[in-house]
Amino acid sequence: MIIVTSGHVDHGKTALLQALTGMNTAHLPEEKKRGMTIDLGYAYLPVGDKILGFIDVPGHEKFLANMLAGLGGIHYAMLIVAADEGIQAQTKEHLSILRLLQIEKIMVVISKADRASSDKIDELKAKILTDYPFLAENPFFVTSAVNGRGIAELREFLTALPNPADKDKPFRYAIDRIFTVKGAGTVVTGTAFSGKVKIDDELYLSNGGKVRVKNIHAQNRQNTEGLAGQRLALNINADLDRTQIERGDWFFSQAPFEPTERFTIQLTAETSLTENQPVHVYHAASRTTGKLALLTEKALYPGQQTFAELILDNPLFLAYGDRIILRSGDAKQLVGGGKVLEINSPKRHKRSEQRLQWLVQLQQAHSADERIALYLQDKAVEARAITWIEQLTELQLNEIINKNNDIRFQHWCFNQNYQHRQNHKILTALSFYHDQHEDQLGLGKARLYRIAALNQPEKLIYHFIDELLEQGKLQQTRGWLHLAEHKIQFSTEERGLWQLVLDEFEKQKGQPLWVRDLAQNLGFDETLMRNFLYKAGKLGFLTAVVKDRFFLTEHIYGYARLIKQMIEQNGAVSVNQLRDELQIGRKLAVQLMEYFDRSGYLRRKGNIHILRDTEAFDL
Repeated sequence: MIIVTSGHVDHGKTALLQALTGMNTAHLPEEKKRGMTIDLGYAYLPVGDKILGFIDVPGHEKFLANMLAGLGGIHYAMLIVAADEGIQAQTKEHLSILRLLQIEKIMVVISKADRASSDKIDELKAKILTDYPFLAENPFFVTSAVNGRGIAELREFLTALPNPADKDKPFRYAIDRIFTVKGAGTVVTGTAFSGKVKIDDELYLSNGGKVRVKNIHAQNRQNTEGLAGQRLALNINADLDRTQIERGDWFFSQAPFEPTERFTIQLTAETSLTENQPVHVYHAASRTTGKLALLTEKALYPGQQTFAELILDNPLFLAYGDRIILRSGDAKQLVGGGKVLEINSPKRHKRSEQRLQWLVQLQQAHSADERIALYLQDKAVEARAITWIEQLTELQLNEIINKNNDIRFQHWCFNQNYQHRQNHKILTALSFYHDQHEDQLGLGKARLYRIAALNQPEKLIYHFIDELLEQGKLQQTRGWLHLAEHKIQFSTEERGLWQLVLDEFEKQKGQPLWVRDLAQNLGFDETLMRNFLYKAGKLGFLTAVVKDRFFLTEHIYGYARLIKQMIEQNGAVSVNQLRDELQIGRKLAVQLMEYFDRSGYLRRKGNIHILRDTEAFDL
């Protein structure tokens, strides 16, 4: 468990920690020379079977970025106020930051009690409660690192605090230091936000690649594992000359989702804010710049809350519930902070009534179960996106999906309403196609996807189509999808005519025939022959490559397989190559190519054609 100390410069934070733990957190030569914390300092207090970790953050305004780096993933804080100086500039700013980060418990520690009278200390406590009434629910301690006053009581209270860190989630670790130790190699230090890590575990590095953990120091002690809520030093097998690791990078036990450039937060304003303004954004040990956009207000005043979107100049690895601190565009003033509600927020309709109501529901949700139900309200979502935003394991996600009576297919999660809507669009699109193309038996799977559900996950729509086939709501004839009621059959007379037509095609040995030629050869009326051939086309026996010119469908399938082989060998196929391969005229080769383009099997790219739907003519 980690506790952070904060407060104005020279109010005794480092001395207090030394009195509590016996350790001096100053580690930089300049810090020891100036007697001022510049970077993060750390101290540890073994108590029974656990070790308390303390982060000593710098109080000077110039070192605020280092202070913010120490606050990610922290649940408890001590606000240090010197008895002889009282509340100062950085006291106010640090307290504001602790509030904005929603630290669970803030212990107010009045330090340097040996320098002030009891009356002055009482006056200071009264002023703190007057100026910050919310602190009345938090404990106060009066201490002196010089004479030991209150140190034992404070240590006892801190020892009894429960550890709220979540050890069951995937491991997530924010790096704040990187260095090399002779004989050991690369060592990083940081805070474990969640999960646990063991020696020999492989971890994903946020900027790419993997590392293996060779050794672990947890809370300043050698250990075989590190847990959420602990300060960890990890000895890893990384060559710093080849693998660039910086403060602000992360280690993850699960493959990270893409970092986020735009996201939505529940914002609390510390100063007056306008609708759009530049800001500095702090998250764990990371820092970047971006633009803040208010979603429900034109302006915001101190203490007010709203939904806001942040558009970043450099993306961050964010998850639901992460805390964000915002400073002004010149980085001189604290302007607000908030909790991450949504990563990858939409680019359009972000202020619509429907979306804002959805954000209200998301903000009010009490569990991952409720939030996942909202994520799947009107769309299918990748499983890895959900496991990332909620920081869940695969097993935990599957349990929630089952509990919510939602559905998972391969990499996609969705609810029953979503599938019903997509099925309706598929059946409606096919019905419309039948009405508009009476001469066609149906559509290939890929073309039906593009017509009915182009912006939805392709493999998922294919799965829905397969289920509709199993249910009998769709049927497939010679590879073409059609509605169950869309059926055509020959009469007794027509079956006799078909045999005559089939004999004529077999004489052509794979070549097409025109309606007029067949009518003349067999002595039939041209209109009657045309209607009959198009009916044969609907049944799938014939295929018209252009108006009134038909191939036997089996020959079309044969040509499709030949074209597929040519493309697999050469990467593409041209009209001339097909002409030479089939030993046919160029005009017919063009007609074949254009037919395959129209059917969605091929796609023209300049003077060549490439495969678009590899399964359209598979039997």
